[in-house]
Amino acid sequence: MKFKFLTIITAGVILFTGCQSKSQTESGKNPDSTEQVVKETEGATPLDVSKIKVADAKTILERKQVPILCYHQVRNWKPTDGKVGKDYIVEIQNFKDQMKMLADSGYHTILPDQLYAYLNTGAKLPSKPIMLTFDDTDEDQFTIVRPTLDKLGFKGVYFIMTVSIGRKGKFVNYMTKEQIKQLSDEGGVIGSHTYDHKNFKKYAGKDWEEQLDKPTKKLEEITGKKMTEFAYPFGLWNAEGIPELKKRGFRMAFQLSTKRDEKDPLFTIRRIIASGYWSPKTLSNSIKNSF
Repeated sequence: MKFKFLTIITAGVILFTGCQSKSQTESGKNPDSTEQVVKETEGATPLDVSKIKVADAKTILERKQVPILCYHQVRNWKPTDGKVGKDYIVEIQNFKDQMKMLADSGYHTILPDQLYAYLNTGAKLPSKPIMLTFDDTDEDQFTIVRPTLDKLGFKGVYFIMTVSIGRKGKFVNYMTKEQIKQLSDEGGVIGSHTYDHKNFKKYAGKDWEEQLDKPTKKLEEITGKKMTEFAYPFGLWNAEGIPELKKRGFRMAFQLSTKRDEKDPLFTIRRIIASGYWSPKTLSNSIKNSF
């Protein structure tokens, strides 16, 4: 595929209004955290979630939501960046300040295994849990995000769009296979974000193979690990496609801001965009108001 097409895709990601920074708040009851303890200390034995039984939807929906942030590009703004595009580009110092705010505020990052155990069994989480997710394979997620998180003892989840792996372009470069593997080896989690960001609601026929099967196989070959998490392009989903994700072994899928599905909350987990216009204080308030 030519890079010109990739540039169009990237522009679509930035401009598409489905990736909205505004969020809708759902209320939830306090979870019962007495059943199983998820270890939060670094170097603890990895959590084995393979034997966890999926809880009923009502139980999952009643648990208090964990704040989940979604980032795209982390770089300084350029004169060519438009007003809408800047919403998806968090400048480097602002990102560092946002992460410091989270650390100073007592937040602890969690990963999908912990979230899965908590939602299904009520497993105890660290105090003030939060999940940091990064979409679209941008190289700055390795060069800027990775060292920033490492300094604070944070871990992230990276949703990879496989068409862009190793690409270099006029406006943005993308992570290589080696960088993706390193993130995985160092304790970050790699998830699927389709082949080329095609709207999930429009999948039909061979789309399931092109957008799910082939990217999954490629990411598993790179990391040596099974892909169990999926992020919907533009945050858009439909109930008809969820069985296709389940059939392929995905256990959770992440959307953006809209209300969770009453039948499949594990496949409509909410995130909010961390806007490039937000100061650390604004981000803090948005987390509290949204979750």
